[in-house]
Amino acid sequence: MRKQKRQKFSEIKAGLDDAESLIRKMDLEARSLQPNVKAVLLAKLREYKSDLNNLKSEHKRLASANSNQAARDDLLESGMADAMSVSANQRGRLMMSTERLNESSDRIKESRRTMRETEELGVSILQDLHQQRQSLLHANDTVFLLLKVPYRHHLLTGKFEGKDEKEINEERRKKEQVKEIKMLF
Repeated sequence: MRKQKRQKFSEIKAGLDDAESLIRKMDLEARSLQPNVKAVLLAKLREYKSDLNNLKSEHKRLASANSNQAARDDLLESGMADAMSVSANQRGRLMMSTERLNESSDRIKESRRTMRETEELGVSILQDLHQQRQSLLHANDTVFLLLKVPYRHHLLTGKFEGKDEKEINEERRKKEQVKEIKMLF
């Protein structure tokens, strides 16, 4: 029975360590996102960190209580108290500890599920941002080509297709704006 308890405590400790590692990875990834998305995700991560710290405290408390309980059980088993009351007390404490342990396991599972959902949301947001970037780059190229065509015609023919100097200056200004936009990307 004690081996099973120790094994459960070890499994929970490993789960808590895994959860902490995942939260660190999510934190690093969230910090590399756009500010409006980053703020939302970092707020969620703070909640997860708080939940994880609560779970760690609960685990530590239960582990400590379990070791104290094991020491008490050893004393009781050696003849310090009535065998029947010892058995009933042990059974009651064991049931309470098992219940707490199961509740902690459920909270860890729920935390993992929430972390997976958050990670999936982050991936989806990154994909959307990538698509938006591609659209902007395509639009930029299209605008550049539209502004560039009349200018090429002028170079080939020496004529501006009836455009006056004001229109020519406007085209040059647009071309410079396009260069500035390209520099941003």
